Amino acid sequence: MLIPSVKFRLYQIDAFTDKTFGGNPACVVPLDNWLPDDVMLKIAKENAVAETAFFVDKGDKIHLRWFTPEIEMDLCGHATLATAHCLVSILDYKKDKIIFETLSGDLLVSIEEGMYKMDFPARMPVLDILTTTILNSLNLKPKEVYKSRDYLLVHENETEIRNIHLDRQLFDQINLETGGVIVSAIGDNCDFVSRFFTPQASILEDPVTGSAHCSLNPFWARRLHKKELNAQQVSERLGMLYCEDKGDRVIICGKAKTYSVGDFWIE
Repeated sequence: MLIPSVKFRLYQIDAFTDKTFGGNPACVVPLDNWLPDDVMLKIAKENAVAETAFFVDKGDKIHLRWFTPEIEMDLCGHATLATAHCLVSILDYKKDKIIFETLSGDLLVSIEEGMYKMDFPARMPVLDILTTTILNSLNLKPKEVYKSRDYLLVHENETEIRNIHLDRQLFDQINLETGGVIVSAIGDNCDFVSRFFTPQASILEDPVTGSAHCSLNPFWARRLHKKELNAQQVSERLGMLYCEDKGDRVIICGKAKTYSVGDFWIE
């Protein structure tokens, strides 16, 4: 006896880049109604990218949720950008601005001069003390340590950021719940650079992390006495972000490139 299956559309989009194979890949799945959480988690695991975004169009707002292969996230920048790109460039979304209803409140995305402009909550990090496990897992030690949702480790220069390596076995002993570890420094050809690592995750280094810039942006804006900043996440795929400090809000801008469009079936 054949078991009936339901077909879903799947879009894979590279966020924070204008080039295929750059930035951070995210999968986007439109839904008419929410699937069970465990099914969405299985889909995210099957997709095997850092984040899969699921959305339901509710008319005035788009209800948006993000899943890693392990957990549901409260905020994800690159998958939000990917969803906005999917709506505008593929699904012919007509409104000038998109309001996403999320676990982090309403997030506004507008399109200006080919850039997706995301209005996110700011998360200003505060001075903290690094755990011994994190410290010992790094080959290069930071000069300053801060904490918001994620740890922010400030290093001497961009060269250090590019040369950081982790002892994965030791790093995976850390339990940060939904957070990760950002390493950052002043950039050679931009205002600041960063990389992002998540313990116990199937993808250790996130190629480009929009949500991390909710902390990086206000931090470097205050340190550099600038409201508008150009940032690079110097992973192997490289991401380009343009940020603006708005006090309790952060404007994060970037481009996106569609990689693939397809279908999948669930019994």
